[in-house]
Amino acid sequence: MTHATPHTTRSAARSAIRLVFIDVDGTLVGSSGTVHQAVWDAADRLRAAGVHLAVCTGRPGFGITRALATRLDGDAWHVFQNGASIAHLGNGGSRSAGLSDETVAALLAQARATGRALELYSDDGYAVLAGRAEAVERAQRHASLIGEPYQPVDADAFARTPGRVIVRGQWMLAHDELDAVLADPAPRARLVPSLSPLMPETTFVSVLDPQIDKVVGVRTVAEAYGVPLSAVMFAGDGGNDAAAMTAVGEAGGWPVAPANAEPEALERAHDVFAHVDDGGLADALARALATHGNSHGDR
Repeated sequence: MTHATPHTTRSAARSAIRLVFIDVDGTLVGSSGTVHQAVWDAADRLRAAGVHLAVCTGRPGFGITRALATRLDGDAWHVFQNGASIAHLGNGGSRSAGLSDETVAALLAQARATGRALELYSDDGYAVLAGRAEAVERAQRHASLIGEPYQPVDADAFARTPGRVIVRGQWMLAHDELDAVLADPAPRARLVPSLSPLMPETTFVSVLDPQIDKVVGVRTVAEAYGVPLSAVMFAGDGGNDAAAMTAVGEAGGWPVAPANAEPEALERAHDVFAHVDDGGLADALARALATHGNSHGDR
């Protein structure tokens, strides 16, 4: 597969796209922290044609990310936290999955022993544990990025709150700490590294139940709508998008990536559009709309 230009397509024959998943950092949101207006305009046209739009992101489903998902489609299913949190913003439905108590306890012990920045997430809130000054700074910057006040709470108490499900942990690391974290995972956990153009000096590592990933989120939402993966477009730029892109592509759907994507995502993309900072996603959404022709497809 060649990526000589930002418009490389494997096949012109496409099913009408009925559901589009969009990663946030590096795909929807660029280095400015905002979404290009051309992307919003293209999304509005696609939604008006009856196509479902959903974020599929490692970010939590509150704060700025919830506002972005609501702007795409406020009465729809969205995938947050790399597939651990699947929520319907209109009716409050949830199909989320949690970490085991053993995993959460091990993460807290590791954070205390190393001083690294650890976040624990539920569907609607999070707690931070950070020992070193550098870790606290990372946590404060990330709180600003997701649009939440930095208010450290007792992480143990947060995790033990009755009825609260911890759906994901997240390490925030200097790049040279990644190998050490990957070499010592918590029990019953899968580690998923990712990057954000808004915090380029940090490697984020999601801690998930081994059975959970973005593929689960994509399949769950597609089934909720009764849409086959052959009628799905997935737009992503990171290594944590690669498995979902592969699943969509192998089913006959349309995985796409921006020109700024990581190599693993580019390798799985059937089509590469322009850089996120240039509003390239708008072009991908326009091509999804074009699959409907004049009839708006078979819905």
